[in-house]
Amino acid sequence: MIHSRFCGVRNIVILSASLLLCFEVASAQEQPMPAMQMPVQQGEAHHHDDAEPFSVELPRFGHAQMGAGQKLFTLEAAQQIAHARNPTLRQAEAGIRAAKARQQQAGLLPNPVVGYFGDEIRGGETGGGKQGFFVEQRIVTAGKLAKSRDVFAKEASLAEIEAEEQKIRVETAVKMAFYRVLAAQELADVRAQLAKIANQNAATAKRLGNTGQADETEILEAEVEAHRLGLAARMQENTLREEWRSLAAAIGQPELERATVEGNLEEGWPQLSDGEVLDAISRNSPAVRIADASAARNNAELARAKREAIPDLRLRGGLLYNNELIGTLPRATGWEGTAELGVEIPIFNRNQGNVTAALAENDRAEEEKRRIALTLRERAANVLDQYSNARLMAEQYRMEILPRARRAYMLMDQRHGEMLASFPRVLDTQRRLFELHAEYVVALENVWTNGIALQGYLLTDGLEAPARPGEMDRPIRETNVPMPERAMSPELGSPRQ
Repeated sequence: MIHSRFCGVRNIVILSASLLLCFEVASAQEQPMPAMQMPVQQGEAHHHDDAEPFSVELPRFGHAQMGAGQKLFTLEAAQQIAHARNPTLRQAEAGIRAAKARQQQAGLLPNPVVGYFGDEIRGGETGGGKQGFFVEQRIVTAGKLAKSRDVFAKEASLAEIEAEEQKIRVETAVKMAFYRVLAAQELADVRAQLAKIANQNAATAKRLGNTGQADETEILEAEVEAHRLGLAARMQENTLREEWRSLAAAIGQPELERATVEGNLEEGWPQLSDGEVLDAISRNSPAVRIADASAARNNAELARAKREAIPDLRLRGGLLYNNELIGTLPRATGWEGTAELGVEIPIFNRNQGNVTAALAENDRAEEEKRRIALTLRERAANVLDQYSNARLMAEQYRMEILPRARRAYMLMDQRHGEMLASFPRVLDTQRRLFELHAEYVVALENVWTNGIALQGYLLTDGLEAPARPGEMDRPIRETNVPMPERAMSPELGSPRQ
C-alpha cells in the first residue's frame, strides 16, 4: 500500500516536471516566423490559438515573388530580348545573305577580254606593220554555270538550316537559364528558412543551457549547424546572382537589372516519352537536316565535276590596220578583220580525279546521315536518363515523401501545442521538411533543364556561333550534336549547396 502511494506520487512529480519543462521551452523561444499560406491536406489541422506561441511554417513555391514592389521577369520577355539582342542570330542571318551572294556569283558569265594587237609595229624595211584591237570571250558549255549555282544553292539551304538551328539553340539556352534562375530563387528562399530555423534551434539550446537542461556540447552543435546553414544561404544567394548573370548573357543584355523571375517549377514541366523523344530527335533534329543538305550538296558537286570534262569555247575577234602597201600602189592595205575559235581537247585531264573525290565524298555524306542519327540517339539517351530519374524523384517527393514529412511536422507541432513534445523536436521536424523541399526543388530543376534540352535537340549553348558561309558542316560540326554534360544540373538526390 505504501509502495503504491509512493509510485503514484513519483509519477505525479515526473509528469509535473515534464509539463514544467515543456512550458519553459515554449516560453523561451523567439518570436515565430510569419505563417505561410499553404493548402492543408485532410487530417492536417492548424492551431493558432492566442495562447499558442508557435505558428505553423510550411515551405511553398513562389514565396520569393510575394514581396511588395517586386519587379517580375517573365520567360516571354527573356525570349523577346534574346531575339533582338543575341549576336549569334544576327550572325546566322549574315550567313544566309553571304551564301545567297555566293550562289549569285557562281552563275555569272566570265567577263570578256578586250586587248590591243600589234605586229611589225616599226614598219620594217617596207614601211608596213599591223596594229588593232580584239575582243575575247570564254563560252561556258554543258550547263556548268547552272550546276555551279546548284552547288551554292545547296550551301544557301545549309545556311538557312543553320539559322533555324541557331534560333532553337538560343531559345533552348534562354529557357534553361530562366528555369535555373527560378530554381536558384526558390532554393535561396528555402535555405534562408533553414538558416532561420537553425538560429531558432541555437537560441533554444542556449536557453536550455542556462537552465541546466542542455550541456555545452549540445549548444556548440546547434551553433555549428546555424553557422553552416547560414553559410549555405549566403552561398545560394551568390549562386542566384551568377545564374541571373548567365541568363542576362544568354539573352544578349548583360547589363539587365536583376529582377525576380516569374514561374512555377511544379506546373507545366516537360512530359516526354522515352521512345517518342528519341525518334523525334533522330528524325527532326537540325543536325539530321544538315546531314541531308550536305549529302544533296555533294550530289550537286558530283554532277558539276562530271560536266567539268566538257571543254569551254574561246572566241576571239577584232580589227587591225595593215600598213603594208598594196602591190606597187602607194597605199596601205587598211583595215582587216580577225576571228579565232579555240577549244581545249580533254586528252590528259578529264577531271577524273575530282570526279572520283566527289564520289567518295558522296559516299561519306550518306554514311554521315546514319552516323548523325545514331549519335543523336546515343547522346539523347544520356540526357533522357537524367530526365527520367529527375521526374521519378520529383513525382515521389510530391506524392509520397513531402506529404508524409508535412504530416509529421503538423503532428509534432500539435503535440507541442499539447505540451507533449519539446520545441527542439518541432524545429528538427520543420528543418527536415525544408531540407526535403530543397531536394524537391533540385529534382524539379533537373526535370526542367533536361526536358528542355531534349525538346531543343540537345542544342543548349545560345552563344555558340553558327558556321560561316563556305565552311558549312563538312563533316557535321560537333556543336550540332553536342555531348551532353553530366554537370548540366546538380546530382539527383542532393540539393545544391
